[in-house]
Amino acid sequence: MTIAVSESVGVVLPEWAQVTDKRRRHIERVVALLDQWADAMRLVPEERTAWRLAGIYHDALRDAPESLLRELAQDPNREAEVLHGPAVANRLAANGGWSSGVLSAIRYHTVGSPDWDRTGRALYMADFLEPGRAFARRDRAFLAAQVPTDFDGVFRQVLRARLEYSLREGHSLFPETVALWNIVR
Repeated sequence: MTIAVSESVGVVLPEWAQVTDKRRRHIERVVALLDQWADAMRLVPEERTAWRLAGIYHDALRDAPESLLRELAQDPNREAEVLHGPAVANRLAANGGWSSGVLSAIRYHTVGSPDWDRTGRALYMADFLEPGRAFARRDRAFLAAQVPTDFDGVFRQVLRARLEYSLREGHSLFPETVALWNIVR
């Protein structure tokens, strides 16, 4: 696998990644946040690596054409906006050597999964709380700062906020999201 290195936080993307500069900066901020939490929580090296890999790869195909995403995700029915996670996870799984926790984190990072370990939950939070997003900056920064000391509580808050947004905006609620809510509420 050929990789390119971003100098800011050591983000490496595969040569097949399709991201804009704006998306790359988002990925870098997600990875930086995951690294900060991993440091503060003194994660063991294996979990730290899992968090970092999930952060690096989660949006690797976010800016790919819908036709490619549908082909890789093997899903003709889902909304295009949520296909990039399954597409990346399937591509990585085809090459082998990836932990199920990292693949699950990437696959479901936009909708959530009741089967996640901490890697999936950390990515879900970092993707939402990263400081480059324009909305509710102060509230999200506060929550991000609380993750190392109240991981589960912040996760519940982030999940609630994302559900409330989806309901308010009339977006679909995915079965995985509802199942996740039912086990953390």
